[in-house]
Amino acid sequence: MTRKSINKITSPPRPRAIVLLSGGLDSYTTAAIALEQGFQLHALTVSYGQRHSCELDAARQVVQKLGITDHKVIALDLRLFGGSALTADIQVPKAGKISENHIPATYVPARNTILLSLALGWAEVVGAFDIFIGANAVDYSGYPDCRPQYISAFENLANLATAAGVEKKGAFHIHAPLIRMTKAQIITRGHELGLDYSLTHSCYDPDEQGRACGQCDSCRLRLKGFQEANLADPITYRKGQAK
Repeated sequence: MTRKSINKITSPPRPRAIVLLSGGLDSYTTAAIALEQGFQLHALTVSYGQRHSCELDAARQVVQKLGITDHKVIALDLRLFGGSALTADIQVPKAGKISENHIPATYVPARNTILLSLALGWAEVVGAFDIFIGANAVDYSGYPDCRPQYISAFENLANLATAAGVEKKGAFHIHAPLIRMTKAQIITRGHELGLDYSLTHSCYDPDEQGRACGQCDSCRLRLKGFQEANLADPITYRKGQAK
């Protein structure tokens, strides 16, 4: 085979992208969508001192399942600041209406800004101009850093605050493919992609065996999504706790 014919059949390199991967349902689906779109993924998981470290194990399983070979886990202890039921000795709320007009105690101050900043730094190093995040502004707990206007603002920041952006080497794009989807739509999309949601972890207050409580905001949104999608949630809940 001649060099000319080899060049004809050589596929162009896939564009690189960073995906923030928590081990939850949304980030798993987001990563799968990015792969479907043809990106070569570098996965970033941040151990920020959250009380449910089992989500870090879930992230590793998801990365292996998706075949992502470059996965970094960064330790950043936000327990030093506290201010959240996920990083301080504050009770995880398990009652009340879930509303975007009320920011619950599980909100971690500036979490997505911190995570996206880390992803942006890595993106500059590997030459990626695309960052994927599983933010959602439909079925969510009202976190301010999950809204479309926030994603747009950070994208502007990314292009202003980086050497790559200033030197016009490329334009950074923050992808939030789930942001306008209901949880049922997300689960249905993942089901179409053949995702194994038994690998994921969503609960804010799991027990020592990693079983979901079934009552925190995240569990209730997850269960509602599976119910509306007419699919069974494959993870294990504490006996009698899934409602």
